[in-house]
Amino acid sequence: MGTPMTRRLLKAGYPVAVWNRSEGKVAPLVEAGAKHVVTPRELLASSDIVFMCVTDAAAVEEVIFGAEGLAAAPGAGKLVVDFSSIHPDAARDLATRLNDANGAGWIDAPVSGGTKGAEEGTLAIMAGGAAGDIERVRPYVLAMARRFTHMGPIGAGQTTKLCNQVIVGCAMAVLAEATRLAVNSGIDANRLPEALAGGFADSIPLQLFVPRMVKGIHTPPLGHIATMLKDLDTVADVAQATSTPVPMAALAGQLFRLAKAARGADADALEIYKLSAAECKAV
Repeated sequence: MGTPMTRRLLKAGYPVAVWNRSEGKVAPLVEAGAKHVVTPRELLASSDIVFMCVTDAAAVEEVIFGAEGLAAAPGAGKLVVDFSSIHPDAARDLATRLNDANGAGWIDAPVSGGTKGAEEGTLAIMAGGAAGDIERVRPYVLAMARRFTHMGPIGAGQTTKLCNQVIVGCAMAVLAEATRLAVNSGIDANRLPEALAGGFADSIPLQLFVPRMVKGIHTPPLGHIATMLKDLDTVADVAQATSTPVPMAALAGQLFRLAKAARGADADALEIYKLSAAECKAV
């Protein structure tokens, strides 16, 4: 996600400094015009706004508070925008601790739209933070996204992303079920998106996911099983804390847990479709 998002900032003409936990991912961006820095501390020291997109809260913690992390640089008047999907409580905790450490502000801004959306600049980004901070970063974010919505204070962006994942995770499970029913009944499942277009069942997931399921297109993955499971587990935790019934999301979470065991954590989330095959094995 970070690479295509950075490319869009460069294409828009913004000066960009880059750092990555995986050193090899930096070289193509430097070739495209980005400046390479060697630590997160140096990144914040040389920038007014830092955009971050990593896998989970532990990775965010390491980037901020690890050796030579963001917290080690002066941060007064600067902003950290976290595109990662983490627990809302973790976002609030990290924001408070970073501000206490160096005075930097925080926006939690998880994204939806996958790598394809990042490449095309069509991401939907939902944000939590102070209104003034949101407006300050808006021009840069809209170079990477089609939609940037302020949902409330810090943590609200993460909560909104969980709502998104309830819908997407359940949609993947339901579309896998419908597609398998079509295949097992002897009709051409490839034509489901065409047949249902414009009706109540039509959606972007229907149009995008079903052909990939039927044709076994999983490279590049639209998202990893482990990522979807992480988010649905977070949904379950927040639901428990807020006394919110989430029976559909809970079932989807268990299906993705089964998919993780059967297909592997790094498999495309759409391989959930393969769980219902006559022979569920690695393909």
